[in-house]
Amino acid sequence: MTKPIQLAVLIDDEKIDQRQYQRIMNKSGLVEEVLGFTYADEALEHLKANPQLEVDVILLDINMPRMDGFQFLEAASREIGEGFAKSVVVMITTSLNPEDKARAMRFDVVKDFLNKPLTVEHVKQIAALIASH
Repeated sequence: MTKPIQLAVLIDDEKIDQRQYQRIMNKSGLVEEVLGFTYADEALEHLKANPQLEVDVILLDINMPRMDGFQFLEAASREIGEGFAKSVVVMITTSLNPEDKARAMRFDVVKDFLNKPLTVEHVKQIAALIASH
């Protein structure tokens, strides 16, 4: 059976969070492959260099060095355009600031805003989002 999430891109500067989220996604049984990036600028370059990638979801942290989640969204929208917009972006953060959520939801590609840590329940929500997209 095909898994509902074929390719998830995880962008988070915390290596411990990345490992934990990869385990959670594997445990969920809903994700085929996870591609992890510590820096948003590296993820952006990878996506630009590999336009054939069919990314189902991008899990994006907000607070990161070099390029934060909002800067990534702006750059990806500008530099990749429609190809990027086919992805579902889920912001995942420790931020409790309602302004961050409001700012994230102004991007059409952002479909959800989750508080860390990622759980199997979150992965199920994301799979449902992708199915309805």
